[in-house]
Amino acid sequence: MKLWIEWKYKSSKNKEIMLTSEVVSLEEALLLAEDFERTGRVKDLFFYDEQNTKWIKKELMKYLKEIETEPHDVIAYFDGGYDKGSKKAGLGIAIYYTKNKLNYRNRMNETLDELENNNEAEYAAFWFLLQCLEELGVHHLPVIFRGDSHVVLNQLSGDWPCFEENLNRWLDRIEIKMKDLGIKPVYEPISRKQNSEADKLATQALQGVFVSSTFETKDN
Repeated sequence: MKLWIEWKYKSSKNKEIMLTSEVVSLEEALLLAEDFERTGRVKDLFFYDEQNTKWIKKELMKYLKEIETEPHDVIAYFDGGYDKGSKKAGLGIAIYYTKNKLNYRNRMNETLDELENNNEAEYAAFWFLLQCLEELGVHHLPVIFRGDSHVVLNQLSGDWPCFEENLNRWLDRIEIKMKDLGIKPVYEPISRKQNSEADKLATQALQGVFVSSTFETKDN
């Protein structure tokens, strides 16, 4: 979870001003808040997350304790490849997350038959990603979704309309699943180069090379 802090600072001459921090991680936000409070000149200190939800310090500390043993700080990548001849899609995903104060990376791929085009393959990859997040135990958390399919991410965010019937079916299914899991999505379209890991996994799936792995990483 990323947050920014807003607080009222009172100077030695009793002048007050509202201040706002940069966006930082949950852990950093709590440490900064403690430093601010030690000055004895801070009041009305609040935290705001990516959804602009307002938190107090006590609520955040409780939340941090609750999620420590569950996957959190999740960044999820997806990509769908499509072969016109076979109408087969290759689906590739990479999930980065923190659990028990350790950082992990999950990589998986899969194939799906009888799809109509590349955009549908991208939607199928996103659906596959949601299924993997559910198996991982990700729920009632903000999740950053990254992919090079601007069509999928912009349609899911509501910035672009979706007129194709086959894509609308995927869109509806994804939105229902997202609601069931309580995931608060943050959509970040990226370039194909930035999505090379998921792209490679999708290509490998079409080549019959299947991957399912979990590794501990130094940082996410």
